[in-house]
Amino acid sequence: MTSLGRNRLHSLAVHIVLFAVLALWMVPQIYMLSIGLRTPAQAFNPALVTWPVTLDNFVTVTRDNPLGRIFLNSLIVTVATVAIVVALSSFFAFACAVLRLRGTLFLYATLLTTLMVPLASLVLPLAILLKNFGWINTYIGLILPYAALGVPFAMVILKAFMEDSPQELFEAARVDGCNPWQIYWHVALPLVRPALVFVTIWQFIVTWNEFFLALIVLTRTELKTLTIVPMQYSGLYMANPGALFAILTLIALPLILLYVLVQRAFVRGLLAGAVKG
Repeated sequence: MTSLGRNRLHSLAVHIVLFAVLALWMVPQIYMLSIGLRTPAQAFNPALVTWPVTLDNFVTVTRDNPLGRIFLNSLIVTVATVAIVVALSSFFAFACAVLRLRGTLFLYATLLTTLMVPLASLVLPLAILLKNFGWINTYIGLILPYAALGVPFAMVILKAFMEDSPQELFEAARVDGCNPWQIYWHVALPLVRPALVFVTIWQFIVTWNEFFLALIVLTRTELKTLTIVPMQYSGLYMANPGALFAILTLIALPLILLYVLVQRAFVRGLLAGAVKG
């Protein structure tokens, strides 16, 4: 067998394995969509796909909930959180990795400890604190805690990227008379653009899917986010599984669409800086 033939055979084997892994990964997603398209009589059928399909569950979810308003609520909270996390984490990473301001390393080490604290242990203290501030049933009652929880992880990523960036570029900018703000905006941010994309997408996904804090902070129907809606279709006996999986499908669709649109930038953000030189 020639070298070209061996390469083709190897490529075919790799593609077969990847398609097999993809098929296994897609089973839960296909099953979720399948149940959302089933009639009540077929809801608990273990088959992966059943026939006939119906859109009644999606109609029920749309009729029972102001989905337009709920989508808007989730979008407002998520976009505002992402903007705050990216801004604050990039500011701090720049101060720590480039400006090397006094006390930033201590603050960095302190913030790292928050990554070890599970969100479930913070829900009750946060709820009490937000109630005292009068932020229950407000957007800010979700945005600020989400941002506070997201900044440490984003800061770690951006600080590492800025430290790996050529320091000579920062020195050259100082020699050219740039002030710290100009260095941050025109030099630091372009250098860590892949990391910024990664942090943005990651924080968007985490915030969009968050449930525990949203359940406690938002009790008014007009302020609900998408992750709270499935609760009304689930219970001890799972009264309406079709509608439950229909709304879960609607929650997942924006994230799938987002990843499809920005997957290349997301992967570049994961791999950038992995190989130096």
